Amino acid sequence: MHRREFLRLLAAAAAAGASFHPRDSAAQAAAELYDVPPFGNVSLLHVTDVHAQLLPVYFREPSVNFGNGKPPHLVGDALLKEFKIPKGGALAYAFTHLDFERLARRYGKVGGYAHLATLVKRVRASRPHALLLDGGDSWQGSATALWTRGADMIGAQKRLGIDMMTAHWEFTYGAERVAEAVEKELAPVEFVAQNVKTADFEDPVFKPYSLRSVNGVSVAVIGQAFPYTPIANPRYMVPNWSFGIQEARLQSLVDEARAKGARAVVLLSHNGMDVDLKLASRVKGIDAILGGHTHDGVPAPAQVGRTLVTNAGSNGKFLGVLDLDVGAGGVAGYRYRLLPVFANLLPADAEMSAYIESVRRPHRAKLAERLALTEGLLYRRGNFNGSFDQLILEALLAEKNAEIAFSPGFRWGTTLLPGDPITFEHVMDQTAITYPYSTLNQLTGAQIKAILEDVADNLFNPDPYLQQGGDMVRVGGMTYACEPGARIGARISDMRLGGKPLDADRTYRVAGWAPVAEGASGEPIWEVVARYLRGKKAVPALRVNSPRLIGVKANPGIAA
Repeated sequence: MHRREFLRLLAAAAAAGASFHPRDSAAQAAAELYDVPPFGNVSLLHVTDVHAQLLPVYFREPSVNFGNGKPPHLVGDALLKEFKIPKGGALAYAFTHLDFERLARRYGKVGGYAHLATLVKRVRASRPHALLLDGGDSWQGSATALWTRGADMIGAQKRLGIDMMTAHWEFTYGAERVAEAVEKELAPVEFVAQNVKTADFEDPVFKPYSLRSVNGVSVAVIGQAFPYTPIANPRYMVPNWSFGIQEARLQSLVDEARAKGARAVVLLSHNGMDVDLKLASRVKGIDAILGGHTHDGVPAPAQVGRTLVTNAGSNGKFLGVLDLDVGAGGVAGYRYRLLPVFANLLPADAEMSAYIESVRRPHRAKLAERLALTEGLLYRRGNFNGSFDQLILEALLAEKNAEIAFSPGFRWGTTLLPGDPITFEHVMDQTAITYPYSTLNQLTGAQIKAILEDVADNLFNPDPYLQQGGDMVRVGGMTYACEPGARIGARISDMRLGGKPLDADRTYRVAGWAPVAEGASGEPIWEVVARYLRGKKAVPALRVNSPRLIGVKANPGIAA
């Protein structure tokens, strides 16, 4: 396509977004935005990183996504300029953090499986052959998913019509639970992951790929689970499985699929977009990578050689639609749209709505407990901190009588607007994991610096294959400076507590949560935060404690 055609389609969608306001017909606006003419003979629909959000949500995109200045590392005005999206409209609301509160009140919530189901059916009406692929992180991220060990989401996936999925946070339920779900509950959804092997003999744990006939065209979909699961999450949960990128094995599978007649090869990936871009330059024969993990909503694919690299956002906020024209010689052309799922424009699917109500009904009273009111915007997403993370930090400092607090750099978690009640469900949206223990440790200033340096290298290492975690650990109680472009060991400086430099040899009381070490224990973090909020009643607009950044002037991944 290509880019010219994409921009034409995007401009049409932008026009639809610009006219979307209460006095317009919702049906007319939906028709303008969601009537996407089919193209070619193979269609792939893609959702990823839903994080167990069955209902529509607010979700603010990041104002900091530091990187090389190219997609996906663009935020705000830089992203709008790159993709020719007008400011102030529905697409600007979907893809950026700009003027978020005002636009959220205008355009409403996004996602929700009942609304997503309606959109999937609408797109499939003109593409009955389309495959629907789930990039993983679907069974984790909400209270009901945690309490049902992912069963509520498996039921939703099957009703949505998912054909194949891969995984990441799913593994934090433990190897036994994942194997049980795949073997006994998930069918007809296929679970594909070429890079998960037994630790002893390196036998494949899951089916590596699936060959499907789509409109008479043989298409291979290869699964790529998150390669750093035992590093980013507790190793003891998958003690007998190994992960990794497995480049050589992937290349051999691509070649094998081609030898079996596949005319198109797709990688359903949970690598993260930077890893996928590097992978596309090193493994030959992949036509498209449908990517996840980093939660980047990227309106158009990046093209590396002949490989298209996409990433479809998070929280059920987007549906990716990739149409391929596949001939005897392979892929000859494509069209790609990343469609925002506006709950106000898409009526809820009745069957999915009934299912969601049934799985939430037993937990409704607990979920609805009102803990406090927020007077400011609460959000998580961003490289260094978010206001909901700040709230968790302040709860840890107060409830644990700590001097410093750490909170993991998780990317999942929904957004609340000023004036919204904070319910127990909202707290669980930020904390629902299987290792939720809160901790209080004595750490020296030198140990604190070492921790921050290690996490910063996971995020900012110039080699994408060595970026093994989420965003930067969130820090409360102390300030510091960060130079993302520096070498390892030299990124963190000027650490201060109460305005005074941290002493490398002195010990400090440091609270945290989500320890990955086996045998860890402690009060679940949601109880700590809920108790703090019950005592507060109202939460004022919070000042987010972010580091002073060095050497990042004019970087388009950092909003001015």
